[in-house]
Amino acid sequence: MNDFTTKLPRQLYRAADVQRLDRIAIDDYGIDGFRLMQSAGAAAFTALLDRWPQTRHLRVFVGSGNNGGDGYVVARLAVEQGIETRVIQLASADRLQGDARRACDWASEKALTTCSLSHYMAQEDADPHTVIVDALLGTGLARDVSGDYASAIRTINDSGKPVLAIDIPSGLSADTGCPLGDAVRADLTVSFIGMKQGLLTGMGRDYVGTLLFSDLDIPGKVYANANAPEPSAWRIDINDATRHLLPRARASHKGNHGHVLVVGGDSGYGGAPLLAAEAALRAGAGLVSLITRSVHRPATLARRPELMVQGTEDPGFNPESLLARADVIVVGPGLGQSDWSRGLMQLVLAAQLAQRIPLVIDADGLRLLAEKSSASAGARRDNWVLTPHPGEAAQLLGSTVASLQADRFAAVRALQARWGGSCLLKGSGSLICEGNSSRVSLSTEGNAGMATAGMGDVLSGIIGALVAQGLSLADSLRCAVVIHGEAADLAREQGGERGMLATDLFPHIRQLLNPSTAWQA
Repeated sequence: MNDFTTKLPRQLYRAADVQRLDRIAIDDYGIDGFRLMQSAGAAAFTALLDRWPQTRHLRVFVGSGNNGGDGYVVARLAVEQGIETRVIQLASADRLQGDARRACDWASEKALTTCSLSHYMAQEDADPHTVIVDALLGTGLARDVSGDYASAIRTINDSGKPVLAIDIPSGLSADTGCPLGDAVRADLTVSFIGMKQGLLTGMGRDYVGTLLFSDLDIPGKVYANANAPEPSAWRIDINDATRHLLPRARASHKGNHGHVLVVGGDSGYGGAPLLAAEAALRAGAGLVSLITRSVHRPATLARRPELMVQGTEDPGFNPESLLARADVIVVGPGLGQSDWSRGLMQLVLAAQLAQRIPLVIDADGLRLLAEKSSASAGARRDNWVLTPHPGEAAQLLGSTVASLQADRFAAVRALQARWGGSCLLKGSGSLICEGNSSRVSLSTEGNAGMATAGMGDVLSGIIGALVAQGLSLADSLRCAVVIHGEAADLAREQGGERGMLATDLFPHIRQLLNPSTAWQA
């Protein structure tokens, strides 16, 4: 059996599709289901000892399905290693079937200590160096957890002990990453055969802890089988940007690297468009212009004199000529929702429609776009990038944040279907739906330090710069998202998550945009 790996697979699947892969391996290729269960248990136990080598006591919570069978395998391996082990059964052995029953019988050959949940809860378990193994519920869960299973999950979460979840934290939806009522908060999760999409986005990342993966040595022909499911999404990281970041021609000049125009910054909001414009410069745009309130010019140029700033209150203000010269327009950072804001937004939308200029819409630009009550009457366009966070996405879809976060994959597809172009749904495990393909990409870069003002403005500037330098909208969005997230991860390494500023990313953005000298894949 191969070892688990921290390098997660690119292909992501829904729970039902992972179950199909499992059945194809067993039914079409004669791989013994119990052997797969033994391999899964062995991978989980190896990961446990690797993470907590001082483990002296194990508490294995098992349910009635195959996930419980994996737990029985872990229990036997622990006993063989001399670890004092207790199995907390939520289903008696005579209720187990198939491979789970075989695993229970196999584990019971080693004088296994078992007890009921009520018996365990009635005792104080204060032994040091104790690890809990969650093998209660697998990926097939489709309704809220209740009864003894909910009690067991709460007992695990309240124990104060480190927790290993086998395949998925019990109670977590493998498809959406949302807890189904109560869910185990694991410190370490080891997943098998196919990476479940819900483990990597939304609330799922708060429940899985460190995530490892093992394919259990399933041969590649299983995944390539004619009846095998297609991945539901694809994971992307900083390595996906490499092939797009080619060295520049030595004889190039600023005109070769595009002109980004940033539009935004109503009264009191001058920092947002400045962040976007500076990010565009740091991401390699040859020229960056800014249309904003005239009052913001002195502070903007004091911070970044390389920018060209045109104030809307300037005598002879002529935005049309500047719009016509832009290779891409970034609209929305600090734009506000005033009459001034709506007037600029209308100018940008008209210029894009007339001249087919690519457009990146963020922040208040998205809110103004959402005022168009439907995607009819010319609102849907293919040559723009929309970058909403969940609140803005809910406005664009006429929905609620809670409904949207309940299924982020469906939400990002709905955004693209309604508004066109390439759409990003920000958040933990950001999702991208590209063009008209409905292909979804999931970024595993980034961290909680990014939950601060200005981060989205920086991202919109990076996207605009990459579009200006000739990348497609979809490629620009994917590259920008992983560069943005990786830059934040590098900033975290230097100073931690709390207190991270959007401007802390700038040195790392420049570094990552030059991969031949900065890092190796």
